[in-house]
Amino acid sequence: MKATTRSPRLRRRRLVVQLPRPEVSLRFDRRGLLTLALVSLLALVAMAITLVVGRIPIHFDQVVAALLGHGSGTSNLVITTLRLPRVLVAVFVGAALGMSGAIFQSVTQNPLVAPDIIGVTSGASVAVVTMIVVGHGGQPPALVSFAGALLAAAAVYLLSVRSGLSRLRLVLIGIGVNAALGALIIYLLTTASLNQVLQANRYLLGDVSGATWPTVQGLLPAAAVLMALGTGLGAGMQVLQLGDDVATGVGAPVARSRLLLIVVGVGLAGVAVAAAGPVGFVAFIAPHIARGLARSTGAVVLPLSAAVGGALVVIADYAAQRLLEPTQLPVGILTVVIGGPYFMYLLLRASRAGLVG
Repeated sequence: MKATTRSPRLRRRRLVVQLPRPEVSLRFDRRGLLTLALVSLLALVAMAITLVVGRIPIHFDQVVAALLGHGSGTSNLVITTLRLPRVLVAVFVGAALGMSGAIFQSVTQNPLVAPDIIGVTSGASVAVVTMIVVGHGGQPPALVSFAGALLAAAAVYLLSVRSGLSRLRLVLIGIGVNAALGALIIYLLTTASLNQVLQANRYLLGDVSGATWPTVQGLLPAAAVLMALGTGLGAGMQVLQLGDDVATGVGAPVARSRLLLIVVGVGLAGVAVAAAGPVGFVAFIAPHIARGLARSTGAVVLPLSAAVGGALVVIADYAAQRLLEPTQLPVGILTVVIGGPYFMYLLLRASRAGLVG
């Protein structure tokens, strides 16, 4: 692997990494890399504020001491037991959803697509709600959530490919599958006890307030591995954006690359839903913000979407804790309030441009 440049102007603006396969390279805009660093810094600052500021104020020095294992009893309880697991789950759930949305929007080449719009997160939600209703309770395993998301994605794909796969048909069938899975969730809730309904409803709103260290241990390794795989597949995503004919012409394995990207996107959505429920619209709006900030559709969009998603959920969760104190809102309520109007705005803009309808 070597870094190359093609012109003085390109040298100033891009870092081009040539992969062992000569027909594929990763182009990182320097603006995109700088934006990634700044957004990552924003996420870290938001995490630090969340740890320090709260109903029980903890001085920054005490936070550091608690993180190093030398804090007082109160600071250890507040920071390491209550706040740190919550903020870690928030940032990794947001990052997983952000990268998942970027993958789905790239594969379908449709900026109005996200895993929570075409039924993938609903499939994961059905699996988790089923576990709640049958009485297992507790934190649902990420594998169960992933299986539900994968089955939903497979159903959308198989129904879409019957008459020849097209991006529009994929989206429309995905919306239909999403509606059907939503109806299934409602049916499951009608068969549940009151306690199960309350637990499921809190979960379905998207909530990180109940995060514990077992939640972190179930989420963090899987999310980190999948995000690393997604970033590595960024080269294949760039080639797919050229169109199937061009990508095939340069020797890229189109079908395999698309399948791997979809599996990674489904996995990221599944582990996020297992940890915090379907936190709405993060997977949809994070890639849009990332592309707008970087002014790029290159390889940097995937990690930047993850950084934007992580920062968005951490900030939204902090706001959800403070807006109606002492009552705490589920973070999913705020993300829907933000994301819903933004979705309508993009839909209207696409309609006026003749891209939909």
